[in-house]
Amino acid sequence: MRIFYGIQGTGNGHITRGRVMARELQAANLDVTYQFTGRPHDKFFDMEVFNGYQWRNGLTFNTKNGKINHLQTVLQSKPLRFLQDIKQLDLSGYDAVICDYEPVTAWAARQQNKKTIGISHQYAFQYHIPRAGTDPVSEAVMRNFAPVDINIGLHWHHFDQPILPPVIDTAVIPKHTQKNKVIVYLPFEDQQHVVKLLSLFKEFEFFIYSPEKTTSSYAHIHCKPLSLHGFQKDLSDCTGIICNAGFELASESLQLGKKILVKPLHAQMEQTSNAAALQLLGYGKMMHSIDIKIIEQWLYESKAIQVIYPNTARYLVQWIKNGMPPIDSSWSQQIWSDVKVIPVD
Repeated sequence: MRIFYGIQGTGNGHITRGRVMARELQAANLDVTYQFTGRPHDKFFDMEVFNGYQWRNGLTFNTKNGKINHLQTVLQSKPLRFLQDIKQLDLSGYDAVICDYEPVTAWAARQQNKKTIGISHQYAFQYHIPRAGTDPVSEAVMRNFAPVDINIGLHWHHFDQPILPPVIDTAVIPKHTQKNKVIVYLPFEDQQHVVKLLSLFKEFEFFIYSPEKTTSSYAHIHCKPLSLHGFQKDLSDCTGIICNAGFELASESLQLGKKILVKPLHAQMEQTSNAAALQLLGYGKMMHSIDIKIIEQWLYESKAIQVIYPNTARYLVQWIKNGMPPIDSSWSQQIWSDVKVIPVD
């Protein structure tokens, strides 16, 4: 079986999920071609698992100071380039097309009448799940950004819908946790503003990861460049994480039993809904802006929840190998029955 797999590269969460799927697909001896869009080619890192991949410009959102800049998003969208990318992508030699919210793959498959399987958190929004900050425009963008034929939505809870748990690595629980160590990943915010606010909490060690070069003159604030292995090492033994409300990083943090404080990207319906879902489930806290009072309360008072998820990727790969039969509720219920929710002291 030859598979074409398109992955959105705007945020690191899609790529992280893609790495987990890639390992399971490789273990199943499936022939997969990967495509990434959504960021400049030289901004991808730690991509070895994809064994060489295609790159196209695609579409992305422009952000500044934690908000989507709609004007710059339109000006930088390069619609003619996007249409050309769609036209040039030939999917005729593939037996299956998988899309992780990647628009070039989705629209090329639609034009070529290729059935497409969508595996992503965004496809959970085709079902009745918690929503916040929604409006008709946001809903339309969510539906049409990367449309597929089979929606396999992923979320932290099933909400009585035929969706699946997150696609993440099986948890390896760290033996030691540094009680005062906090990871900070707020790539859409003003990094120096974040450093200045966190400088007040000298009892804690903050490790700030950022896509741009960031410096700190404070001994308890450590600024680091993006790195898959470095980030995973720090996440493993920290006590908590302050981050935007992307899906994949919160999923990893829950799996490891870390306390979570999220600041959703303003005017981004998915992140606002994620933050609302975390609070509804009791899995984390949220702040609408970088709020020093909320940060202080969270640092000193919040408790963590660990949610141990099954190997969803392995279930999906087996489903693909079985010819992708119609999905029924019993299959998703079987997978959810393996989920364990554990309070962390």
